[in-house]
Amino acid sequence: MTPQGWTPPRTLAALIGLGMCNHALLSGTRVSVSLDALSRGASPAVVGLLMALFAFLPMVLGIAIGRLADRIGVRKPMLWGSIGCAAGSALPALVPGLPSLFVSALAIGFFFTLFQVPAQHATGDLGTPDERSANFSWLALGYALSGFFGPLIAGFAIDSLGYRWAFALLAVIALVPAVVLANGRPRLPVHEAHAKLAQGGSTLDLLRHPALRRLFIINALFAIGWDLHTIFVPIYGSEVGLSAAQIGMILAAFAAATFVVRLVIPWIARQGNEATMLTTALVCAGVAYLAFPFTTSAAALGLLSFVLGLALGSGQPIVLSLLHANAPPGRVGETVGMRMSLMQTMAVAVPLFFGALGSSIGILPVFWSVGIFLGTGGYLARRRR
Repeated sequence: MTPQGWTPPRTLAALIGLGMCNHALLSGTRVSVSLDALSRGASPAVVGLLMALFAFLPMVLGIAIGRLADRIGVRKPMLWGSIGCAAGSALPALVPGLPSLFVSALAIGFFFTLFQVPAQHATGDLGTPDERSANFSWLALGYALSGFFGPLIAGFAIDSLGYRWAFALLAVIALVPAVVLANGRPRLPVHEAHAKLAQGGSTLDLLRHPALRRLFIINALFAIGWDLHTIFVPIYGSEVGLSAAQIGMILAAFAAATFVVRLVIPWIARQGNEATMLTTALVCAGVAYLAFPFTTSAAALGLLSFVLGLALGSGQPIVLSLLHANAPPGRVGETVGMRMSLMQTMAVAVPLFFGALGSSIGILPVFWSVGIFLGTGGYLARRRR
C-alpha cells in the first residue's frame, strides 16, 4: 500500500539524501568529539567511553524504536531524530568542555538511531523483493559518501576554524532533513499494511530464528571491526603525530572504499555469492588489522583503511536485505531495531573494553587482538556456511 503518486526511485533518492545529511553529522561528530577530548588531555579510556556513549541509548532503545516505526510509521521518528541530531551537535558549539561532549555523544547516538531505524524500514518497503538488495546497496552507497565527507568536513573545520565552528557546521547540515520532513516530503510508504500483518510474540523469538540469529552474529562481527577503526584511528594518528586533517583523510579513505565495494554488491547478490562475500570480508578485515601497527605514515594508514573499508563495507547492505527478507510479517521494524541494539551493544563494549586495554598495555595489542578475532570469526562462519 503506497500513497497516490508515490514513485520508488524518486522516493529512494530523497530518502538516501536525507540519511546522508544525518550520517555526515554522525561521522563528523565522532571525529570531532574524540579529537576535542584528546586536545583537553583525555586518555584513551575516556575517549573510548565517549565513543561508547554514541551507542549506549541505541543499544537500550533500538528495539523500542523499531516497534514505534511499526506502530506509527516512519516520518515522525525520522523528523524527531533529525531535530535531535542538530541539537546534539550544537551543544558543544554553545557550551564547550568535556561535560558537553558526553551529553552530545549520548544525544546524537540516540537521535540518529531514531532516524536510522525507520529510514531502513522504509528502504526495505520500496519496490519489489527482487529490488530490495539493490535498494539497500544504494542506501549504503549514499552513507559511504557521507561517511567520506563527514570526517573531512570535521577535520578541515577543526584545523581552520576550531572545534566550536566544526560542531556548529555539522549541526546546520542536520537541519536540512528536519526541514524537508517537516514539510511532508518525501512521499513515503504508509505503515498500515505492516500493522495488519503484525504477529504477537517475544523479541527473543527473533533470536531463536536460525537465519536471523546467524545474521545477527555476522553483523556483530562487522560492527566490531567498523567501530574499532572509527575509535582508534584518531587515537593512533595522534600518537604518531598526524594532524586532524590527515586523520580525517584516513577515515575518509575508509569511507571511499565502502563506496567502491558497494557499487558491485548488486551484481554479487545476483550471482548468489552473498555468504562467500560475508565470510571472505571478515578474514580480509582481520588481516588488515594485523598490519595496522606496522604503519605510521598518513599514506600507509590511508591505504590500510581503504583495504579495511573494502572488506567491512560489503556487510551492511547484504545483511539488511537478508534481515528484511527473513523478518516475521509485521515485525520488520522490530527486526531492524534488534539488529541496531545488538550492533550498538558491540559499539558500547568495544570502546570500553579496548579503550581500557589501550590505556593499560598500549594501542598495538588492540589492533592485533581484533585482527585475530575477526579472521577467526570469518573462518568459523565459512565452515558453518
